[in-house]
Amino acid sequence: MSEPSTALERADAFCTRFGLRLPILLAPMAGACPPSLSIAVAKAGGLGACGALLMGPDAIRDWAAQVRADTNGAFQLNIWIPDDPPTRDADHEARVRAFLGEWGPDVPADAADAPLIDFDAQCDAMLAAGPAIMSSIMGLYPPHVVARMKDQGVAWFAVVTTVAEAREAVEAGADVVIAQGMEAGGHRGAFNPDDAARALVGTFALVPAAVDAVGDQVPVVATGGIADARTIAAALMLGASAVQIGTGLLRTPEAGLNAAWADAIGRAEPEDTLTTRAFSGRLGRTIAGTYARAANASDTPDPAPYPVQRSLTAAMRAEAAKTGDIDRMQAWAGQGARLASDEPAEDLVRRLWAETQELLGG
Repeated sequence: MSEPSTALERADAFCTRFGLRLPILLAPMAGACPPSLSIAVAKAGGLGACGALLMGPDAIRDWAAQVRADTNGAFQLNIWIPDDPPTRDADHEARVRAFLGEWGPDVPADAADAPLIDFDAQCDAMLAAGPAIMSSIMGLYPPHVVARMKDQGVAWFAVVTTVAEAREAVEAGADVVIAQGMEAGGHRGAFNPDDAARALVGTFALVPAAVDAVGDQVPVVATGGIADARTIAAALMLGASAVQIGTGLLRTPEAGLNAAWADAIGRAEPEDTLTTRAFSGRLGRTIAGTYARAANASDTPDPAPYPVQRSLTAAMRAEAAKTGDIDRMQAWAGQGARLASDEPAEDLVRRLWAETQELLGG
């Protein structure tokens, strides 16, 4: 276990390397990372972030331009590494559509036929935006993208969920690994979707193991269940060089979250979340609403694979968001949700780091 002074020195070295004033990163959450939130985090001295999964090239460029217009702070652009095309099963999808019809609008048979945004075009747009950092989740960037990142001096942060994935990421050229524990809200970043439910490693088991495995080669960032000074200090004591916070920043005004979702985060105890594939086809941790509980039951059809399930549930999710129905809403939340504060994000990030330094004797 690291000594307090060593923990703070390691965090300071990370900040110096990546142009930060404090070692707190905003998690790149697709659909929940408006420019205003990254601007606030960057003004506090942390790292802003954009989850670009659902964004086309123009939207990626616009996001980066808005953030740069209001802050000189660094940010990361993040993308999911695509899975192999899913195997479609029309009969099974019909059963899923019938089940979803009990929870929202009828789902047409062609609901999942829309093409995905082109991954290569997204990568081109991210590289053209010139971020300090690009991060990956659900796998590793292909070698040709890594080579372009290296040529442009863009650092690669790779999200991993196991020690084996951490080793694989470093071997592929990652500059930093982000160790995501099972406590994290939203999607699990497992390289193989089938491993997400099997290899459920907690943050405070994964971080020291990842540090022992790759920490002499690259810094390790901890994420998952981290939302207050105690959890930040614990992660740094276990060898992390920085932390990444998602759910803990979603109640801030700059996040602009749906009010019902934000309120549910503030009330949620750890056991009030669950993991499910019922919204997207990929395993994610959400507030345990009625739909998610029902979809996880043994007498309901298994969700379709990603991204088919995401398309099939789109109408239900949209209706739930419009009406503020938390029981049907895709309300991602980590197990540390109740620690999330509704104070302004810039103030929150500054306070968290000041309290962490006090805990570590700095």
